[in-house]
Amino acid sequence: MVHQNQNDGVCDDVNDMLQNMNTGDNNNASVCANCGKEGSSDEIKNTCNKCKQVKYCNAACKKKHRHKHKKDCEEHVRLATERAAELHNEELFKQPPPQNEDCPICFLRLPTLRTGRKYQTCCGKRICSGCSFAPVYDNQGNVVAKKVCAFCRTPTPKSIKEAVEREKKRVDLGDPIAIHNLGNYYRKGMHGFRQDHVKALEQYHRAAELGDAGAYSNIGYCYMYGEGVEVDQEKANHYFELAAISGDNTARFNLGNAELNGDNMDRALKHHMIAIRGGFSESLKVVKEMYTNGDATKEDYTEALRTYQEYLGEIESAQRDKAAAAYAQYCYYELGA
Repeated sequence: MVHQNQNDGVCDDVNDMLQNMNTGDNNNASVCANCGKEGSSDEIKNTCNKCKQVKYCNAACKKKHRHKHKKDCEEHVRLATERAAELHNEELFKQPPPQNEDCPICFLRLPTLRTGRKYQTCCGKRICSGCSFAPVYDNQGNVVAKKVCAFCRTPTPKSIKEAVEREKKRVDLGDPIAIHNLGNYYRKGMHGFRQDHVKALEQYHRAAELGDAGAYSNIGYCYMYGEGVEVDQEKANHYFELAAISGDNTARFNLGNAELNGDNMDRALKHHMIAIRGGFSESLKVVKEMYTNGDATKEDYTEALRTYQEYLGEIESAQRDKAAAAYAQYCYYELGA
């Protein structure tokens, strides 16, 4: 189940690794590996296209030396590829920071569940369900009868049209959340916007560059389903990984399930445990199923439960409970998780 929110044969990460690897003999940096001619770096500047480890004075020497260098070249590429993969996995499986900042009013961690927080189109703040539900007071301690933003006191929009107009202003100010939302409007053709996958993708890229993790995930979906671009599963996975590294739990969940479907149980468990720490209850259900099927240990499931309880302790508040009890739209964690 999937949840939605050109080189010489060597990938870019490996090329970067090869460029930075030392040959172990810096004195030979300006010596032709074939004929032994010495010269400046400008004179001896032809390098092996794959490993970048040896230099030549000209293309003829490079071609003549190819068969002698082949074995060492392949070994350099292999080692660099392995090291690049290690570094990538270290980055991929590192616990990212929370996707959402703390509520600017109560200063408690914002819930991962969408109904547990609300984006304010007036000031661009994300406010938790408890503070959105709570009454707003004026400077004399009187309850403000008119509905206003709990953070900036701006009157709430009277229509979707007014809310969208405010959001456009947030877009002009470079607000990544508003830009991401604009991409969603183009993608789905909603709120008066004509469906345009190309424009949606442009907005997602812009929001991602400004730090919106969910925008990376949506770029991945565009490549997965061919929306505004050609279908490219490799690029889709690349953007899903960028989203997960940036803290997007939905992307992390999907990566975990992809590893699960490929019988890579260890990697699947790592992904889902990270998502659970981020408050993604669906991953807790997956780990429970893995334990039931014998793909995870009792200790793994116990750790998953403990981790999720820690997350619930960080987001719990009496005011949020009041809001959730009054309206389902203010529920801030999934019941029965």
